[in-house]
This record gives sequence, C-alpha cells and structure tokens, in this order.
Amino acid sequence: MRIVLALLAAALGYLLFWPVPVEPIAYDPPTAPGFAGPYAENRDLDAAELVMMPDGELGPEDLAELPDGSIYTTSLSGNLYRIDGAAPRLADRLGGRPLGLKAGPDGALYIADSFRGILRWSGPGTLEVVADSIGGAPVIYANQLDVARDGTVYFSNSSDRFDPETMGGTKPTSILTIWEQSDSGYVARIRPDGTAEKLAEGFVYTNGIALSPDEDFLLINETGRARVHRLWLKGDRAGRREVFLDNLPGYPDNLEAQGDGTYWLAFASPRVPSEKLMPYPALRKLIWRLGPLVRPAPIRRGMLMQFDGQGNILRTLQDPDGRLGVTTGGRIAAGRLYVMTLESPWFARMPLAPRP
Repeated sequence: MRIVLALLAAALGYLLFWPVPVEPIAYDPPTAPGFAGPYAENRDLDAAELVMMPDGELGPEDLAELPDGSIYTTSLSGNLYRIDGAAPRLADRLGGRPLGLKAGPDGALYIADSFRGILRWSGPGTLEVVADSIGGAPVIYANQLDVARDGTVYFSNSSDRFDPETMGGTKPTSILTIWEQSDSGYVARIRPDGTAEKLAEGFVYTNGIALSPDEDFLLINETGRARVHRLWLKGDRAGRREVFLDNLPGYPDNLEAQGDGTYWLAFASPRVPSEKLMPYPALRKLIWRLGPLVRPAPIRRGMLMQFDGQGNILRTLQDPDGRLGVTTGGRIAAGRLYVMTLESPWFARMPLAPRP
C-alpha cells in the first residue's frame, strides 16, 4: 500500500510540478464560425494534381516566382527546387529550414529561414545572410516575408521565446507557442541600406505577411489568435494597427499577395476543440506534461481562402479529406494555382477558373 501511495504521490508531483518550457497565458477565444457561410465546405481542391517531391523530400512550405518566370520551392531538409517543369529539379542545397520565399526587384530570391534569419539567393553557391539580428538580438524564428519595390524586406518572426532549431523543428515549436499564447511574435523590416527595425510587436505566433499593391499597408497573419491584422505604412495612418479579419475558421499560415489586389491565405488547420481549454493555464500546463500523445495537434484538412483589400472573402477552396493538410500556402503562378504543404511529400497545382 505504501508503494502505491508513493507512486501516486510521485505521479501527482510530476503532473503539478515537473518543469516544462510552456508558461500558459489565459485566453478566452471566440467561438469558431465553422465551415458555414463564406467558409461553407466544398471539394474544389480535389481537382488538384499532386506533384511528388524527389528523393523522399518533404515539406514544400512556400513558393516564389522570379521575374524570369522560374518558380521555386524548398524542402524540410533545406534543399531548393525549381518546380515550373513537370517535376521538381534540385537547384541548390541551402541547409537550415527555409520557409517563406519571395522574389526581389533585383531578380534574387529572398528566403525567411527559421534557423538563420533572412537570406538572399541569386544562383547556386550565392547564398548570403541579409539579416540575422535586430538591435543586437538574434532573429530566432523568421517565417514569411515580402519585398517592396525599393528592395525593403518585410518579414515576420513567429516567436521571440522559442527557437525551432533547438525545440525540434517548426511544427512542435508552433504548437508550443500557440498553446502557451505568449505574444512575443513581431514583424520587422530591413531597409536597402541594411538597417533593420521592428515595426509591430505583441502577436501570438506571427506568420504570413503581404504588402498591398500600393505598399501603403502590410497584412499580418496572427496564427495563434486566428486573425489577420493590417499595419499602415504610409500616410496619416502610418504606424496604426487594426484587426482586418477576425475569428477565422482555422489558423492562418502563409499569406500571398497575388498582385491584382487580392490575397491567398492558407489555413494550416481548422480550429481545434482544445481551444476550450485556453482560459485555464494551469490545466494546459498539466496537459503539456502528459506528453505528445495528448497535446494539441493540427487537423489535416486543406483550405485556401482568397480575399481582397477591403476584407471581402472572394472564395474558399477546400480539401476535406486532408490530402493537402497541413496547408501552408497558395498562389497563382504561370497560370496555375499552386498549393503548398508543411510536411507532405508533395505539393499540388491546378488550373483555376476565374471567380464567378
């Protein structure tokens, strides 16, 4: 009996006091809208062709189309692939974990690398660091970026608390950050002269960003609160931040400006039932101690949403069976819609009819 009591006491002590990295913050999320109204379920992504990554590669997170028409993606292992042909072709070995990609006005490819900061690539063997710190503090979780016409690079840093290079990768680090609800995410810019500065802070897992066509505002995905912000960059409202889209049906990942005043937003997952535990920090900390099997995880269900600069939802394209979940990005390039994924051995592409 004493042994049983001792074991029970040890188990209780573990559940209550064992140190874990997460320090949950109370948050009472709004009720998710579900797949109704403008988000009504459809199977439009069923028509997409799956394109396998070569050599067992996984995780084509994002894509970029360069001025010469070439299209690139990266992999979980840090390789760069040209994907505008029938099958992806290895272009270079970058290392790290590249996430967001964007073409610059100089014809180079700019990369948000979650391990190394902001990088620039203009051909095999040319990889260089654009910025890996701001004000002496390292950029530990660069996620997505956009590049202005004058060469200014805007980028998101998902967390200033948890480093994906030391926490097991970007997926477990994103789950940890959102479960904690710490607001250490920020957006920053790097001017053409190399100076870097933070523009806005206090986000729960900053993710996709995109400039408006006139570059007068920046849209910012806050994954941990299922919403999109608008940060004004020019004019009388410069520096002002406002919620642009709120209480989305899923957790927004990458955000791509299509160039015609519309944007593509990818949902990494629908909202998860464990959101009901967000008001209870102590319980969330206890659950984290129980291990990966009971911790929250993304729900595999593909979904893209197209909206305009006034916040009007133009259409959603969905994959209820989860072939394309965890969905990380979407964009029309060379006349086809590309759909990117976090950890699958494929991405997808399809012709897309004009909006009704």
